[in-house]
Amino acid sequence: MTVIVQKYGGSSVATPEKLRRVASLVVERKRQGPKLVVVVSAMGDTTDELLTLAKQVTEKPPRRELDMLLTCGERISMALLSMAIGALGEEAVSFTGSQSGIITDDNHFAAKIIEVRPERLWQALDANKIVIVAGYQGMSTAREITTLGRGGSDTTAVALAAALNAEACEIYSDVDGVFSADPRIVEGARRIEAMSYREMETFAGAGAKVLNQEAVRFAREAGIVIHAKKTGLEGGKGTRVEAAPKEQRAVAGVAVKKGALLIDADLTLDALWKMLDAYRATPEALSAIGGKVAFALDLENVPEAALLRADLEKAGARAREGSVVSLVGEAIGSKAELVRRAALSATGCGRFTVESHRVLACVDDGAAAALAQRWHREFLG
Repeated sequence: MTVIVQKYGGSSVATPEKLRRVASLVVERKRQGPKLVVVVSAMGDTTDELLTLAKQVTEKPPRRELDMLLTCGERISMALLSMAIGALGEEAVSFTGSQSGIITDDNHFAAKIIEVRPERLWQALDANKIVIVAGYQGMSTAREITTLGRGGSDTTAVALAAALNAEACEIYSDVDGVFSADPRIVEGARRIEAMSYREMETFAGAGAKVLNQEAVRFAREAGIVIHAKKTGLEGGKGTRVEAAPKEQRAVAGVAVKKGALLIDADLTLDALWKMLDAYRATPEALSAIGGKVAFALDLENVPEAALLRADLEKAGARAREGSVVSLVGEAIGSKAELVRRAALSATGCGRFTVESHRVLACVDDGAAAALAQRWHREFLG
């Protein structure tokens, strides 16, 4: 049988009206013939609202209990979408991540998928039902409910596509694919027709929000082609993420990650790692010279972000909010002339770092848009 896995993001199911629109799209696709598995995110800003609620109860909510709380958002979406599809005359059945057989490690709030056992999904598909799955969640080997990190519904979809040997994995959001930069920040940003896994994985990690980095890594390892599309856009072409797209380029795009914490500290690397490990936080743009370290922190998957910052400052670190602007491309770090031009363009903006698939600058928030525009204009025209 032909199986298609679709995923609809929170903006696509943010209201009952939008959710009913998704239901009609799903039913229309089902009547074209394929078996459908539909992964859903929580409605709108539900996850952020639940996280805020937890922090109103305690400054440091236990990660296990956060997972129990945050998975409620996707369960609401899956049940409502199943009801909406039923109202249109098609039979649908909803499953949580654990019911779908998604097995993870025990890293609460940022778990990794170990395997998928989709027996119940196959049974429902064999019965000609549309399967609705709550994204972003699974069950650990210790039978605990876990979440997959922010944006983890993408990973759910890719993992299910691999387990079900699906013909396609379609990720729907409010934009028609991946753009060379955020069009809200950079004038002239354009849709990218196809990207390699490495490009997209780096782009997602650098702040591009259309696809989740862990989902792209999972797709690369499983050989799953991802189609990123806009919900309900007739004739939209979107972006394909695959092993080797036809177009070869030195630079794929410019990404801006806002809300980072920029740190300068007189710490040994050993002391730094111990502190970050306690919060399961990973630094980027790390440099260490003569007992001084500098780095950036993405705090999206660190629920105790305020406590981590307080601990760093207590240890003498200087912390400020800022942005990380990245120029992304296949093996870009080995292209000396390109790196030189990027560095010259970033002069005076902030700390500049070279990595294998991106060059990046840590800058104050007010300088991020200007640098992104400058890099995009110079390297992507």
